Amino acid sequence: MKQKILLLSFLFLSLIGYAQPIDWNKKLPADPNVLIGKLPNGITYYLRHNEEPKDRASFFIIRNAGALLENDDQDGLAHFLEHMAFNGSKNFPGNSMISTLERHGISFGGNLNAYTTQNETVYNISDVPMADESLTDTCLLILHDWSYYLTLDPKDIDEERGVITEEWRTRNNSATRIYNQKRPVLYKGSKYAERDVIGDMDVIRTFKPETLRDFYHKWYRTDLEAIAIVGDFDIKNMEEKIKKVFSSIPVIPNPEPRPFFEIPSHDETYFCLATDKEATSSNVQVIRIFRDKEYDGKGYATYQDVKNGLMIGFYNSMVGERIGEIIQRGQAPYVKASVGFFGMVKGYYAYSISATAKPNQEREALIGALEEHERIFQHGFTEDELNRAKANMLTSLESMVKDKDKTSNDTYAEEMQSHFLGNEAIINIEDYAEAVKEILPTITAEEVSEQAKRWWKTDNRTIVISGPSEGVTHLTEQEARDILAEMEGKEVSAYEDNSVKGNLIEKEPTAGTITKVKELPQFQAEEWTLSNGAKVIYRKADYEKDEVALAAYSPGGSSLYTDVNFLPAASNAGQFASNYGLGTYDEIALGKLLTGKKAGCEVSISGLYENVNGSSTPKDFETMMQLMYLRFMEPRFDTLAHKVIIERNHIYAKQIAGQPQTIMRDSLSLISANYSPRVQLFNDAYVDRLTLDRIEKAYRDRICDASDFTFFIVGNVDKDTARVMAQKYIGSLPSLYRNEKWVDRQVRAPKGKVEKNIEIPLEVPKSTVIVLFNREMKYTLKEAYTINILGNILTNRYTKTIREEQGGTYGVGVSGSASREPYNNYNMYMTFECDPEKANELKPLLYKEVDNIIREGVTEEELSKVVKNTLKEAEQSKQHNAYWLTTLVTYYKTGVNLNDPKNMETLVASIQPKDVQKFAKKFFKDADVIDLIFSPQQK
Repeated sequence: MKQKILLLSFLFLSLIGYAQPIDWNKKLPADPNVLIGKLPNGITYYLRHNEEPKDRASFFIIRNAGALLENDDQDGLAHFLEHMAFNGSKNFPGNSMISTLERHGISFGGNLNAYTTQNETVYNISDVPMADESLTDTCLLILHDWSYYLTLDPKDIDEERGVITEEWRTRNNSATRIYNQKRPVLYKGSKYAERDVIGDMDVIRTFKPETLRDFYHKWYRTDLEAIAIVGDFDIKNMEEKIKKVFSSIPVIPNPEPRPFFEIPSHDETYFCLATDKEATSSNVQVIRIFRDKEYDGKGYATYQDVKNGLMIGFYNSMVGERIGEIIQRGQAPYVKASVGFFGMVKGYYAYSISATAKPNQEREALIGALEEHERIFQHGFTEDELNRAKANMLTSLESMVKDKDKTSNDTYAEEMQSHFLGNEAIINIEDYAEAVKEILPTITAEEVSEQAKRWWKTDNRTIVISGPSEGVTHLTEQEARDILAEMEGKEVSAYEDNSVKGNLIEKEPTAGTITKVKELPQFQAEEWTLSNGAKVIYRKADYEKDEVALAAYSPGGSSLYTDVNFLPAASNAGQFASNYGLGTYDEIALGKLLTGKKAGCEVSISGLYENVNGSSTPKDFETMMQLMYLRFMEPRFDTLAHKVIIERNHIYAKQIAGQPQTIMRDSLSLISANYSPRVQLFNDAYVDRLTLDRIEKAYRDRICDASDFTFFIVGNVDKDTARVMAQKYIGSLPSLYRNEKWVDRQVRAPKGKVEKNIEIPLEVPKSTVIVLFNREMKYTLKEAYTINILGNILTNRYTKTIREEQGGTYGVGVSGSASREPYNNYNMYMTFECDPEKANELKPLLYKEVDNIIREGVTEEELSKVVKNTLKEAEQSKQHNAYWLTTLVTYYKTGVNLNDPKNMETLVASIQPKDVQKFAKKFFKDADVIDLIFSPQQK
């Protein structure tokens, strides 16, 4: 309560403009909960005790080295090393590192992962159970081996070349190709222009193993390395372990200094046109990339640094609000736009003015975005705008302070990375809040506005035009330069800020009553039946201190409609209504009215249900309930807002028409539903069916009968308050007592096997293989868990065979699932991307592994790995409010209590290898199969 009052007082102080004199050089204290040390060999280490999640820890090795340090004959080897970190080391030969961790429920690609950028490399083992001290020692030994003792066996290197090539193929999409055209211009004359991390495939295919070793031992060394460990452990004990394990790692003699990579300054404005056949939209941008030493390596070290950070946040949010209003009013020549400041690459920052143009409106979009920048440049922001931005920031800050104990291990590790790599201060959230308390009243709209003049100058600028290479006439270089010259200093009018006052609800609803209370001791919950027939299930949950969730469902959904032309409106009614506003307030006014509040509530209509979902802080709980009430009683259907949404959807439909991803998505949707007319593909004709009349009709039909809804209130709100609010805002809703049920419209997968090779237009040779098994079988909870486990086992097997042994793909995605509604069904979905020349060779390996499991079963070890990971995740989920909401909704829909160990932990743990094999035989034997290969069109 004290913290809540303190934070609310910040807003009062900011609004009256009161401030005490501040020493701007005053330093914030370093977070006392973080231990930072350095070993004699130069390795830095960070330790922090944290209990989110309890009995778990995360282990990181952070390197101040990345792709920029590569020579030309090493282009791509920093990223290659990332892969090799999991392919053999001094104490973990071959793939034993992965198998060792998986035995403890630590999954490869999930809890065991890494990333490489141009400037840094980070490897991590997250979510490690801490009950077994030997596992802690194993994780430290893995970090030890990553530091200096990778095997880098030539055979393993050769096998990984194919995997890297396939990763390049997977990531080589339109956005990547356009960025690779921009990079040499944005970073002209610098190493950033030459290195894209994934590397040169010619180098990847041909480099010698010693070249990789040279790079590894030159740059992956102790003085450029940090160990960060966060979790539920004794810090002193962990520090002793670090000293024992890592002190023996040798220092590289005469190390080459780690260079800072500069981007040459330029007075002239550069120009770049970047196009691609698969690009779907035209984008215009003017960007200035620059150094600013006031921001470098500061983080939140001093009060001035905190103030700078606040002003950046306020600037970006306020201009974002302005642009949002223009778009919502239908006055914009762009679909989206942004103006603002952000960090670019190490030591460099950017001020960017950009827009995604409506079709054939690149000129207008660029003018429009530049105009908003000029409006700030000439007239600045208003104090009302700033006060709204402050209020919203304070609401977020209040939640952060209250829920500080729910900060994850990985989030704290990211702070340590920023400290080691960028010298950014690690500050306790309470100390930050105290600093904000002092600083906020001193920040004025004028001062925030003046930041634009600091960030925007005539040097180091680049004009970037990007988009489709066909069917669009792009701005020429001269046209773009002329627009920029014309707009700079052009007089524009000041922003008109229309303040909003009033109440969400003008007339107090007549509260209903609770007619029946039913205890739910198995959930520590209660069920209340209200006088209008609505049911409310309440459970206090304070795992997240500053959170209350609201959910509701009613059977029916779009399944009740037989007219297929009406389905698009039914499916989108809730989403569209969210953009119309509520009651007498349009979306813009509603946003201003809710300033400083953290509360929202939306409705949606799915195939089988109509749904309500809301969330708030405890103090804004009533606001959330009011929003829910208005969603039922006073939905708004705004002609102008609808016109804007329809125009945006038509633009998007045209942009994605004929694109590879669209063809694949639509083909799979149609085939898997056996071409049912109830499958509505998103295109211009689909958008034409989204009339305002249909949207309103669907909405009012589905969101009208409280008696058919079951509501759930879960979170940090006391029972008495929840009872009062439920009676007032749910009990007052109208009821029709329809008692509806959803309808099974018999949409099914085709029988037998459907096998197709579909050609699609592609810029890069790439095939996508999709195999989908379906079978209608009686639903059982055990078999639902079993198919999920089977999917994970197959994922691990395909990683070994198709990825590692064949070098055929970057990864195979496998998902096994079961559903009760609208009919009992099980499915197994498999997909991967590969070289078109290998698709027909690799696809049979999917079936081969299925056959192997049917014939020989699965091993105790591979089953144990998946089960342990499943149980670990289930245990952790119980430490969050969302678990209890999901559990209650599942119980009311199905009658199954997933919080009962016999329905989850005990049941999953009871699954044996023979059960998996038996299920595989049963499922795959008579499953219907959809077998697709999407391949490049023959040119």
